[in-house]
Amino acid sequence: MNEFTGSAASQADFIWKNAEDLWGDFKHTDFGKIILPFTLLRRLECALEPTREAVREAHDAFKDADVELDTILGY
Repeated sequence: MNEFTGSAASQADFIWKNAEDLWGDFKHTDFGKIILPFTLLRRLECALEPTREAVREAHDAFKDADVELDTILGY
């Protein structure tokens, strides 16, 4: 996660460097369909990181109980 500390410009540089590494694997017209979803998934992963362990613990504690998990986990 250290690669995302810094300015927005350095984050953009990091994303485009990874995009350039993938360039040969995809058609030029399909590239936008690939990089945007993965960038979005990574951003969501970073945003959810602080609560990840608490959600896992809550899920483990209540998965066998007769309760609505969506309410407890905040879905």
